[in-house]
Amino acid sequence: MAAGNNVRKRVVILGGGFAGINAAMGLAKLPVDITLVDRKNHHTFQPLLYQVALAVLSPAEIAQPIRSILRDHQNIEVLMDEAVSFDLAQKRVRLKTGALLEYDFLIVATGSTHSYFGRDDWAKLAPGLKTVEDATEIRRRVLLAFELAERQTQEAGVHPPLKFIIIGGGPTGVELAGAISDIARLYMARDFRHIDPATAQVEILEGSPAILAAYPPDLQKKAIDQLAHLGVTIRTNAHVTDVQPGYVMVGNERIDCTVTLWAAGVQASPLGKLLGVPLDRRGCVIVDQFLNPPGHPDVFICGDLAHVEENGHQVPGVAQPAMQMGAYAAKHIGRMVARDLGSDGTGLNEPFHYFDKGDMATIGRKAAVANIKWPFKGHWSGFPAWIVWLIIHIFFLIGFRNRLAVFRQWAWTYLTFQDGARLITGSQDLPGWDSEYGIQRDTPVEQQVTPTGTR
Repeated sequence: MAAGNNVRKRVVILGGGFAGINAAMGLAKLPVDITLVDRKNHHTFQPLLYQVALAVLSPAEIAQPIRSILRDHQNIEVLMDEAVSFDLAQKRVRLKTGALLEYDFLIVATGSTHSYFGRDDWAKLAPGLKTVEDATEIRRRVLLAFELAERQTQEAGVHPPLKFIIIGGGPTGVELAGAISDIARLYMARDFRHIDPATAQVEILEGSPAILAAYPPDLQKKAIDQLAHLGVTIRTNAHVTDVQPGYVMVGNERIDCTVTLWAAGVQASPLGKLLGVPLDRRGCVIVDQFLNPPGHPDVFICGDLAHVEENGHQVPGVAQPAMQMGAYAAKHIGRMVARDLGSDGTGLNEPFHYFDKGDMATIGRKAAVANIKWPFKGHWSGFPAWIVWLIIHIFFLIGFRNRLAVFRQWAWTYLTFQDGARLITGSQDLPGWDSEYGIQRDTPVEQQVTPTGTR
């Protein structure tokens, strides 16, 4: 059973992402004992995952061990484990290892994962980008495509066209497309002898009428112009109906490609289904203005897992609101603890309010779009937006070491056109590429690229 009012309250936090870390930091100075549980031992700065995926940064520069982040707070313990069931009536959480955690307050902030809209078999052919493991797999596939083309050209004199398909035109899809174009045109231009990386094609397939649907129309147009300058092709109203090794289908049209990446949809962590509370169609937990599911004022749902509405619109599942939700949950729990200790409970009726500071997406070197809402309002694009994006992302990186490392690596990459993390690890196979014969399956010889000569 949960502890009584005369002993320190116990808070269990599930998830070490933006919401979980901010909740733990907010609770650290309160008279409570905190257990943070995550199946990984590190916190990942997800907005920069694509830079790991495209070899600009290494994983250690955007991730930091959770224990090191929280080590100065003696009332916080960290467990590398995973929740598998809940008993909300008895206030208990069972972990994968069999351990049973009792709590007075529970914060669930386990985020989201990829949604393949019922076609989970596509996951192996078109990886998404949510974790460090995803980023290193994307890096492997993108870099391996150039290496296989170089090897085939050296052996046979031709190689299949290098084409990268990104399914989804949201911020992640746009960032991936721009970064692939950048590394092909700029950073690998002098690295190969038999192929020209700049001939690689990058195409975004977006099922809705516009890319960056959450952005104002003028910034959508700016993004399209900047992507076009990078040589990225955009197809809207393009509904992918099948993904296979070496090609995708849009309706009855087959589009051959070397690498397919997924940026089309997300769904809430499956942990939400285990709570036995109302969910929306994406599996997000429907919560009230205090981030509580119905009938459970001691349970707080934060981050991507929460479906909370403000002014008739759902708060977006991105880093900024997740950080605010975690901080709010900690503050609200502090008020409840103070009330139980004899305070008047001032502020207990204060609901969560999302302070929207704006959105931004980087498109490539010196290219970005920013819809700024605080401390001033404005629509920025190009180099000014890229500088703002750079400063903000470095500022929010956890740990001085990470900020310094990222700034140093970005400066080096920007000035020298050299990537410092262009490593291929793991398998040397690509879906659709026949390693035995050195060709891309189903690609007619006449469609393969014959280089004009050694570069």
